[in-house]
Amino acid sequence: MSNYIAEPFRIKMVEPLSITTRAQREEAIKLANYNLFSLPSKDVYIDLLTDSGTNAMSDMQWAGVMVADESYAGASSYYKIRDTVRDIFQYRYMQPVHQGRAAEKILYPCLLKAGQYSVSNMHFDTTRGHVGLCKAKPVDLVVPEAHDTETVYPFKGNMDVERLENFIREKGAENIGVIVMTITNNTAGGQPVSMANMREVAAVAKKYQIVLNIDAARFAENAMFIKERESGYADRSIIDITREMFSYADCFTMSAKKDGIVNMGGIIGVKENQELFTKVQALTVPFEGFITYGGLAGRDLEALALGLYEALDENYLKYRLGLIRYLGDKLRAGGVPIQYPTGGHAVFVDARKVLPHIPYYEFPGQALVIEAYLEGGIRGCDIGSYMLDPDPETGKQLQAEMELARFCIPRRVYTQAHLDHIADTLISVKDKAETLKGYRIVWQPEVLRHFTAQLEPVNSDILFQEGARK
Repeated sequence: MSNYIAEPFRIKMVEPLSITTRAQREEAIKLANYNLFSLPSKDVYIDLLTDSGTNAMSDMQWAGVMVADESYAGASSYYKIRDTVRDIFQYRYMQPVHQGRAAEKILYPCLLKAGQYSVSNMHFDTTRGHVGLCKAKPVDLVVPEAHDTETVYPFKGNMDVERLENFIREKGAENIGVIVMTITNNTAGGQPVSMANMREVAAVAKKYQIVLNIDAARFAENAMFIKERESGYADRSIIDITREMFSYADCFTMSAKKDGIVNMGGIIGVKENQELFTKVQALTVPFEGFITYGGLAGRDLEALALGLYEALDENYLKYRLGLIRYLGDKLRAGGVPIQYPTGGHAVFVDARKVLPHIPYYEFPGQALVIEAYLEGGIRGCDIGSYMLDPDPETGKQLQAEMELARFCIPRRVYTQAHLDHIADTLISVKDKAETLKGYRIVWQPEVLRHFTAQLEPVNSDILFQEGARK
């Protein structure tokens, strides 16, 4: 089993956590209509819902907050983030936005037309949602190794290049609006993409003249995996690996709330296509604000300019990936099946294997994360059929390729003792798995339902608040 890698930092400030009883948690999840997103944070002990915006900033970032320029137009903090993006990614054009889904909201209408396809190694939820809002269709073509959580394969996030080219030939290149490479591949379990795969996908995109976009939320973690696992990269720096990977794409969207190590922020990068960037800027003004702040305060821009460099530090990345590996190994030792090898930002429990008696339409991933909350006060997230909106044409429940329960580890927040508690809790859930039941949806919105949907346990006589079923 992996040893715990000591933190390459020391703690200067602490925040009290809520300690609750199981009875209190049972009442809280009932009031939240069995949706973890609807839980008040005060009712959560260890919050692993997401690693997005839940990070702890460094002393240098907080110092940057104090010297930020809050001018509406042309703030010095904007030029700092612009120059940082140019240095790290080597892209000529950069547009700040308030978060990753804002980047998608602005960029994807510039690339996709109704009836076209967006092809990805795997779309994450907001990406899939914005493709749908463009009246286009998302298609996932991850390598088959990703579907077997027990298979040891170094780059389970890769695109299946053969299927990609066959799909383009079948549908016609003119019907493919964009190819999206998600690094790391979140939906597949935070799995990395190899440089060789990125290079091959770029060659296909160039051959058929299709725009290649990187979903870059966890770019630094992906670069570290390449350094550790891919031949020829062990002696290269993280920034050098990053620059090579981004050299193969035409543009990128980034939720900077992950590897930017900030609480709010996003970026659109365009390598050299001035016409595309002009369209991006035109949409930024009505949707996000003036182009030099893009929906962010100057202090957010300042902290992000520093955080992007901090994410490239190899000592930090060794600790970061080692943290996830430590938790994953403890779970495997306790008999909990996970996506293995572990990814960069979370442990993904194979809910289909833990709860084989719960069918996909009763959401085994959601059942598992609810029980983890009840058992140990831990908030996780379903990455499975519950996360998928109904088929837009038939209205039927779609079945996810994998039924995973995701437990994200915020950056620079939790300690070894917290990870041990997480492992003990999930092992206890596994031990009582056969007693757990599934859930059904009693209300849902049209798009991105899992954020606000209301559920109830199957075979339950629980009475909900007035209006819950409307």
